[in-house]
Amino acid sequence: MNKPIIALVGRPNVGKSTLFNRLAVERLAVTDHNPGTTRDRLTAESDWNGVCFDIVDTGGLEADTRISQHQPLASDSANFITMIQAQTEIAISEADVIVFMVDVAEGLTAADLEIAQLVRRRQRRTKNPNQAPVILAVNKSDNQARREISSQFYELGLGHPYPISALHGIGTGDLLDAIVDKIPGEFEETESDSVKIAIVGRPNVGKSSLVNRLLGEERVIVSPLAGTTRDAIDTQLTYDDTAVTLIDTVGMRRRGKIGVGVEKYGVLRALKAIGRSEIA
Repeated sequence: MNKPIIALVGRPNVGKSTLFNRLAVERLAVTDHNPGTTRDRLTAESDWNGVCFDIVDTGGLEADTRISQHQPLASDSANFITMIQAQTEIAISEADVIVFMVDVAEGLTAADLEIAQLVRRRQRRTKNPNQAPVILAVNKSDNQARREISSQFYELGLGHPYPISALHGIGTGDLLDAIVDKIPGEFEETESDSVKIAIVGRPNVGKSSLVNRLLGEERVIVSPLAGTTRDAIDTQLTYDDTAVTLIDTVGMRRRGKIGVGVEKYGVLRALKAIGRSEIA
């Protein structure tokens, strides 16, 4: 399916997954107050004013200085920082438009400045001569006072800041207008009729390793730690001229052992993935 790709990037806990769910009009990404909830790239379809596109949620980028000092912002995913960075770098390289998100409640931080530079450097390293435009979204601007101080983010050098509230939907229409306006060229959408296969099982049996092996690339994060995968992640491949969607899912335990919060919502998404698949 040839559709433009919109990547949501930024440091941990600025609201990327909340905006992702808002634009997808569905709670696909697990959200939590702990920084570092999202680890893998998560993709969903969206549209605005008749224009269809794919949105990609990413894990929080870390400033290089914090990584070197062993002070990651993503406290909930400290063991996966390098792998999250690699997945986000792929999202940046594949994107047609990048939405760089910041948090107006915390103000402009040194991490925001460093990560903005990091995004620009990684764009220059991509093979695509037409660099994806970057749109600045200032999240948590849910009242007039916060919207007024969003101008401080001009300092990032990423152009006009769009104050939004991903949680309440405030300002997301203006943001979507800007995204659609920046989508380059013409894209032809084809109807997907792929065979959907859900990869399921208990934690740490090798589901993500199997997905990566079938795809021939490191598409999802793999680690010996149980509970690495937190979302149901769709990936596409073609086998013998047949379109296939592989769905990597979280490890499922007995009902009485499932923890509240992130694990619970991940399991619910795994069960939903089984329901929409032809084969599990």
